[in-house]
Amino acid sequence: MPIATPEQYAEMLDRAKSTGFAYPAFNVSSSQTINAVLQGLTEAGSDGIIQVTTGGADYFAGHTVKNRAAGALAFAAFAHEVAKNYPITVALHTDHCPKDALDGFVMPLIAASEERVKDGGNPIFQSHMWDGSAVPLDENLEIAKEILPRIKAINAILEVEIGVVGGEEDGVSHDINEHLYTTLDDAIATVEALGLGDEGRYMAALTFGNVHGVYKPGNVKLKPELLGEIQAGLAAKYGTDSKPLDLVFHGGSGSTDEEISTAVANGVIKMNIDTDTQYAYTRAVAGHMFSNWDSVLKIDGEVGNKKLYDPRAWGKVAETAMAARVTDATRQLGSYGQSQS
Repeated sequence: MPIATPEQYAEMLDRAKSTGFAYPAFNVSSSQTINAVLQGLTEAGSDGIIQVTTGGADYFAGHTVKNRAAGALAFAAFAHEVAKNYPITVALHTDHCPKDALDGFVMPLIAASEERVKDGGNPIFQSHMWDGSAVPLDENLEIAKEILPRIKAINAILEVEIGVVGGEEDGVSHDINEHLYTTLDDAIATVEALGLGDEGRYMAALTFGNVHGVYKPGNVKLKPELLGEIQAGLAAKYGTDSKPLDLVFHGGSGSTDEEISTAVANGVIKMNIDTDTQYAYTRAVAGHMFSNWDSVLKIDGEVGNKKLYDPRAWGKVAETAMAARVTDATRQLGSYGQSQS
């Protein structure tokens, strides 16, 4: 199916929240990983979100070039074309964009969508993230407040991070400490600055101990019940329904089913997945190479086996392995079999 229209994307998110599931949002960095996500979502009968970080966009542009805006547009162009061949609907999103990357990443992409919308089309990306977790909350929200009207004008959605996700992802890193837990006061400040949808729709990545990457059990203390407490506090203050904010779960690799279920029950409608799919992809490549070492290498005067060292041979193996992890994610989040395409 074609990439989701703004109306379809809004309907996807509304349905997830009202039904009680979340969409997996997969980070990609190549045409192969895009295809793996589309394959996995199709096998799961699930719609979903495909996203790119600044580092992923740099790689799409060519690792010696690092023109992230051009790389993001190339990613979107490829995704828009190949998605037509699959019977599910996906939205495109740009992930973590810190302050020093705004002018070279999100802002040029918004400008490109503004031109597209001016000509009667849809935005190139359906949502963009501004990651202000490295700056004081007041500055974080002030920048979000400046971006939101432009996002609303192209009928897209803004994602903000309120609190700090520990660990590191594509150069955005934070310590693991008490700042990993968003407070009700933080959430109130967010609503005071951005409203509750009247100034433009946004999703909030409230933090509850989240950490990017994979850590051994016991090293990360997730408190997804905190999301419910914050939602209840906002509902009481503003007289809204029980879950006024659309929430995003970052740093979820290795989370238990119970932690994920609790987060979704408290209003999470989008969960980012990167580390687990990276491992699934690379583990399959490693398996192919180790199992066929005497065919992918030219050893003892032999010429190897072109059918096994052809990048398409191990690429298909890797895509299928990553697709399986994509399908697993839809089961964890409840979007399995929920496609309305």
